[in-house]
Amino acid sequence: MYRTAKGEEIFVIDGHTHFWDGSPANQKNIHGKQFIECFYAYHSNLSPPSEKWELEKFEKYDAKTMFDDLFVTGYDDMAILQPTYLTDFYKNGFNTTERNAAMKKSHPDRFILNGAFDPRDGEKGIENLHALSEQHKLKGVKLYTAEWRGESKGYKLTDKASYKYLEAAQKLGIKNIHVHKGPTIIPLNRDAFDVADVDDVATSFQDLNFIVEHCGLPRLDDFCWIATQETNVYAGLAVALPFIHTRPGYFAHVISELLFWVGPDKILYGSDYGIWTPKWLIDKFMAFEIPADVAKETGSVLSMETKAKILGLNAARLYGIDVEAQKKKIRSGGGYAHLPEAVHAPR
Repeated sequence: MYRTAKGEEIFVIDGHTHFWDGSPANQKNIHGKQFIECFYAYHSNLSPPSEKWELEKFEKYDAKTMFDDLFVTGYDDMAILQPTYLTDFYKNGFNTTERNAAMKKSHPDRFILNGAFDPRDGEKGIENLHALSEQHKLKGVKLYTAEWRGESKGYKLTDKASYKYLEAAQKLGIKNIHVHKGPTIIPLNRDAFDVADVDDVATSFQDLNFIVEHCGLPRLDDFCWIATQETNVYAGLAVALPFIHTRPGYFAHVISELLFWVGPDKILYGSDYGIWTPKWLIDKFMAFEIPADVAKETGSVLSMETKAKILGLNAARLYGIDVEAQKKKIRSGGGYAHLPEAVHAPR
């Protein structure tokens, strides 16, 4: 929870977190090394100096470190665990539902566990989705359309097999489809993350919510023109938000365009932990105002109400979280006892 200087309480749901193992011991080949080192480059180049980790810690952090960074040092009330398997690059997978489930089991009131599917897995994959849903009562999945599988270097949401999986998800009550549609990571192909295929599936599956992680970057315009007409397409701020530190002008452009086209009710905060940690991101976000010249053109304003929606209320709506009941549950368990009053970051 973030407490303002006036004592206002902002409920925070971190929409994009990972509990990964990118260590050398788990790397299957050169691509596993390339992938985690590319993540580390994002971390190093966009983080404040005081927030940078050593590579060894970044490759594989432990459960306590993650919990503390999110809920003790950080302001997260809840966090969504988003899996990324990458079994062609990592022996035991990079960030699997099974690995994430251990975090959920240890802290059931703080984590939301999402599953994953890949249409290239055929009927066996659909059976696995049914099993995951039954075991974990899934409300969401994370898709990675540029993931490699043998000779295949990605798929499209509009593929016939993908439709079959989306139909299965819909029948299982898995309503929230998080899709990585953003920056590429070596060795994955940039075009396999193209946001264009979201348009058709959003129209075809009106009962599903498509949360476009990383808001389509570097294809922000394409994303905005899709999301403004598709009522069930949402923007995930992971990767976009850290530019608030190194490129505040660029972040102002991104957030103002999202507010203009997509609106404050369809933007979700995500730290992308462990690439970045929530505390500094939220401190800077709460202190941030859209520059006057940008606001004049787009009419976009980051009011306290809008910030509260982005940081938690929008995700709570999608996942059926009763915010007041959840705050009461966390408070009764001592989850807020450590939390000092938040201080705005210097502008």
